[in-house]
Amino acid sequence: MKKRLAILGSTGSVGTQALEVVDQHPGLFTVEILSAHSNDALLIEQAAKYKPNAVVVTDETKYDTVKSALANSDIKVFCGAQSLCEVVQWDSVDLVLAAIVGFAGLHSTVAALQAGKQVAIANKETLVVAGEIVMKLAQEKNILPLPVDSEHSALFQCLVGERADAIEKIILTASGGPFLGKKTNFLVNVKKDHALQHPNWAMGAKITIDSATLMNKGLEMIEAKWLFGLQNEQIDVVIHPQSIIHSLVQFRDGSLKAQMGLPDMKLPIQYALGYPQRLSNDFKRFDFREYGSFTFEAPDYKTFRNLALAKDAMYKGGNAPCVLNAANEVVVNAFLQNKVGFLEMNDIIESALQKISFIEAPVMADLEQTDAETRKFTESLVKKSQLYS
Repeated sequence: MKKRLAILGSTGSVGTQALEVVDQHPGLFTVEILSAHSNDALLIEQAAKYKPNAVVVTDETKYDTVKSALANSDIKVFCGAQSLCEVVQWDSVDLVLAAIVGFAGLHSTVAALQAGKQVAIANKETLVVAGEIVMKLAQEKNILPLPVDSEHSALFQCLVGERADAIEKIILTASGGPFLGKKTNFLVNVKKDHALQHPNWAMGAKITIDSATLMNKGLEMIEAKWLFGLQNEQIDVVIHPQSIIHSLVQFRDGSLKAQMGLPDMKLPIQYALGYPQRLSNDFKRFDFREYGSFTFEAPDYKTFRNLALAKDAMYKGGNAPCVLNAANEVVVNAFLQNKVGFLEMNDIIESALQKISFIEAPVMADLEQTDAETRKFTESLVKKSQLYS
């Protein structure tokens, strides 16, 4: 039988590439649910092509447009975040691809797990904010969350057939982004157009800025901790500008396993959707002869302070990663609107981590309150920026 998919965030970078994977394997997958926040035009176009059972638009101002466009079809149209949490629990859904960016993706992911659905996680913020809660729920439901981030997919693939207690440490690779080797005197003048020019990966705006600040790698450290049940000391980062080795596992005997391939998000997406099968495709293959060498270096924690802040939040635990994530979402959005400077993002996030009350063992309600409080505080700092308009 075909695997029936709910693709949450279908109009984003991961969502659109997931649909390309579906196109490659029409005999294996069918689209049951599509969702978008505000890109109503693309959602309508996708719905017309894939004819899902239902679509959800979480921006309620877009509901009438989508409803009207699909009025002559059998496609059900819903709006709002609560509707999203309800449709992922339908019996007709086999696998939920959680590809909504940010804290906004948390509740629908939890709802899917509560219903015992297989979940492929492309929303790293869910595990950053509520990793302990989410993984405990998955364990209770006997569900193995499937990672979609290229680095975590690499680790997952390296660990197939291995015992968890054999892991000495994991090594997340980072390209270094567009500003590798640059210092603060250069970064102080960086604008969004430059920061959005990633050297290797084609991604959405938010994750591309996170890559430029190295916050993305910091978030991935926290995500890896929960996905693979690791201690903080078992998580390391190395800069690998070529982005061919997507991450490594070092075992207690000293041996290393690496997963390699061209920087193409469709590969980890396909692996998650097809798991446990490894599906064929016609994507471009990596050729060693086209690469003269691979290089590696330590990350510059002093210049790229977001990575250090994320590491500190991981060690502190509690609601600190939630504060980190919420503050980062606000400042990245402000940077994309030219309201704060590139290095100013570090300062604001650090202030939020110092100001917001620490909760050692937060429950979901605590995390929701922390998220809201952090956003309010961070937005107040953004308004004090000299660039704010």
